[in-house]
Amino acid sequence: MDTKVSKSKDIKIPGPDHPISISPAEGKVRITVAGRIVAESTRALWLEEKGYPPVYYLPRSDADLSLLIRTTHYTYCPYKGDCTYYSIPIGGTKSENAVWTYEKPHEALAGIKEYLAFYPTRVDAIEVIS
Repeated sequence: MDTKVSKSKDIKIPGPDHPISISPAEGKVRITVAGRIVAESTRALWLEEKGYPPVYYLPRSDADLSLLIRTTHYTYCPYKGDCTYYSIPIGGTKSENAVWTYEKPHEALAGIKEYLAFYPTRVDAIEVIS
């Protein structure tokens, strides 16, 4: 008899031991690679998570998706959920897996659904324009 054991993923809720906050970012946030604007938004979110540098999340609708290529890279965060990645080919090898997104985030962080985040070291600039 062939039996498969399914390993369930832990789901954790942000709290005092591991706070995560999301707030509207001030100003316009612009992401550039190779002289091109990859994303620009006045509706960006600012996510702060204990133990990690703060991150801007920009609405997918404010990104030039034609510049992104989905990759097979994948990670899992017990607080946010399954994470998928995109590369920005115009940035060369520096911009591989430069963008991440939680397409179906856990309920506690549903606010980042349909948003993209960018690694600062894999893009040319993340600018905030007042």
